[in-house]
Amino acid sequence: MAYREISATVLNEIRAILPERLLVTQSVDLEPYCHDQTEDLRFAPELVVLPETVEQVAALLKLCGAHRIPVTPRGAGTGLSGGSLAVHGGLMISMEKMNRIISIDSDNLQAYVEPGVITEVLQQAVAEKGLLYPIDPASKGSCQIGGNIAHGSGGPRVVKYGTIREYVLNLQVVLPSGDVIWTGANTIKYASGYNLTQLFIGSEGTLGIVTGAVLKLVPRPKQTMLMLASFPTNEAACSAVSAIFQAGQTPSALEFMERRAVEWVSQYEGIAIDMPPNAQAMLLIEVDGDRTDELFVQCEHINAVLDAHGCLDTLLAETASHQETLWNMRRRIGPSVKSNSVYKEEDTVVPRARLPELIAGIKTIGATYGFESVCYGHAGDGNLHVNIIKGTMNDHDWHHRLKDGIREIFTLAVSLGGTLSGEHGIGWVQREYMPIKYNELQLSLMRGIKQVFDPLGIMNPGKIHQ
Repeated sequence: MAYREISATVLNEIRAILPERLLVTQSVDLEPYCHDQTEDLRFAPELVVLPETVEQVAALLKLCGAHRIPVTPRGAGTGLSGGSLAVHGGLMISMEKMNRIISIDSDNLQAYVEPGVITEVLQQAVAEKGLLYPIDPASKGSCQIGGNIAHGSGGPRVVKYGTIREYVLNLQVVLPSGDVIWTGANTIKYASGYNLTQLFIGSEGTLGIVTGAVLKLVPRPKQTMLMLASFPTNEAACSAVSAIFQAGQTPSALEFMERRAVEWVSQYEGIAIDMPPNAQAMLLIEVDGDRTDELFVQCEHINAVLDAHGCLDTLLAETASHQETLWNMRRRIGPSVKSNSVYKEEDTVVPRARLPELIAGIKTIGATYGFESVCYGHAGDGNLHVNIIKGTMNDHDWHHRLKDGIREIFTLAVSLGGTLSGEHGIGWVQREYMPIKYNELQLSLMRGIKQVFDPLGIMNPGKIHQ
C-alpha cells in the first residue's frame, strides 16, 4: 500500500478540524508518542492530534482516507506488542482527551465511558456506588479503556469474572470512512445478526476507532482474602492450579510467580517477601465474597489442595495493607525486569491444566538457545508471561537466533492447545508468528474482514496479520 505524507495543504485541513492546542507538532513533544512499553522500538508519527469529540475523529478519518494517509490510534501507550506504534508515520490520533465517564447506571449495572478514561479511575468511580468493573490489567493506573478494548486486555481477575469481552456491551466506533456506528445494544443478550461488538474487541485499531463504550458492571464483593503459597518446583505450583478448580473452588485471582521473579522485585523494588529456602515458585491466590466465614472455608479447601501438591508454606495476608504489599509485589515484576535488564516479553496462554508442560518446555528451550527467563502470570486462566533475559547471550544470537527460540515457545503453546497471546495482542512484534497458529485460509479471512472495514488500508497498517 502506497501512503502519502501529511502535506502543508493537509495540515491546514487538519487545523480547520482541530484548534492548534490539540495538535502536537514539535519533535520534543512528539517523543512520548514514538514508543510504547515494547522493548526499545521507536517509530515517529508525522503529527499527533488529540481530538475531544466524535465529530472531530470522524472528520480526521474522512480526511486521511481522501489523502491516503496512514492513521495510528493511540491510548496511553502502555501496550507490550507495538500495537500503537506509527510504523508508517502519518497521523497518530491519541484519545487521551476523550476521558469522560458519561454515566454510571446503577439500575442496569452499566457504565458509559469515553475511550480515554483510565481503567483505575473507572474502577474507583463505580466502587463508590458499590459496584465492580473487574478488568484489572497491571497498568490499570495509567492504561485507558479504549486501549484495553483494542487489545483484549485482562488481568488477574479474569479467572473468576471473565475477560473484557464479557464486559463490553456496545461500542461507538468511527469507521475509516468517517461514518459513526454503534456496534450492538446495551443488553446482556445479543442474537441479532453478526456481533460487531466482539469483532472490534481485540482488533487493535485496524478496523476503526472506538469513541465510546457501554460496559457491564457487577456488584462489588465486600470481603477479600489473599494467600501466598510456596512450592519446591515450578511444575508443582502449576499442577496445583488446575487441581484447585477441579476441587470446585474458583478464586477471584490466581497468579504464578517463579522464585527469580520475586527475587527480582525484592532486589530492585525493595519489596521484601519471605520465601522458604527451597521454594522455587509461588502462587498468589485471592478469594472474594460477602461473608468472612465463607471465605475462610474456601481458603481451607484451597489449602488442602495445595498441601496435596507439595506446598511448602502458606501465608495468609490478614490486613488490607499486607494484601496490597503482596499485590504490589506481583504488579512490579514486569516493570522491574524491564528497567533492569535487556529483555523481550512474550505472552503465552494454554489451557491451565497444560501449564506444567508449558513452563518446563520454556526452560528447556531457553537452555537450548542460551537465554534465561523470568516467568509469571495469570495461572488461573493459563496465561503465562515469559520475560526473556539476554543475560550472557551474545549480541548476534540475541538479534538473530533468539527469534527461533521464541518461535519454538509459540509452537509449544499452540501444540498444548493454546495460542500466541492471552492479553497483550499481536500488534507489530508478534505478527510474523501468526502462521504458527493460523493457516492461510484463516489469515485470508482476517484480511477479508480488514478489507471490508478499511478498503484503503489506512487504519493502523502493518499490524496483526498484514
